[in-house]
Amino acid sequence: MINKKVEDILNAQINKEFYSAYLYLAMSAHFDEIGLKGFSHWTKVQAKEEVDHGMILFNYVIERDGNVDLRQIESPTRTFENPTQIFEMILEHEKKVTSGINSIAELSESECDVATRHFINWYITEQVEEEANVLDVLKKLKMFGTDSQILYHIDKELNKREYKPHCNKD
Repeated sequence: MINKKVEDILNAQINKEFYSAYLYLAMSAHFDEIGLKGFSHWTKVQAKEEVDHGMILFNYVIERDGNVDLRQIESPTRTFENPTQIFEMILEHEKKVTSGINSIAELSESECDVATRHFINWYITEQVEEEANVLDVLKKLKMFGTDSQILYHIDKELNKREYKPHCNKD
């Protein structure tokens, strides 16, 4: 059976993961509205991955004989300026997600919940990858500014991203 404190923080993280999916869908809608289909595709794939992350946590809580507490998902912002600003938002958001994952690691360790501490390692690795992927796009956007030809090429590149279902299995 899972420790109540650990169960609570995992339920909070489930909510954060599903909120992340909503946020990426809002960004995707914005990119569609301004005609950047590759950027839209990239954020849709990201939204699917966030749902996967939430479901992995969901299933873990159940496997540990815990109670899943699905909380209301906050409505994401729909105020966006340009691709660079959006990817800056994405990076800051992913850093917050990383902080939440790190808090789970710290709490599970202090509560002597070795199973959860081991389980959360996958998320730690995943967050390093998430932040690196966002930073890669952001660096390109910052380097080339608003050059429409370069933006077109970045859009085409982002449209090539493929969705791969996530699972937390070693």
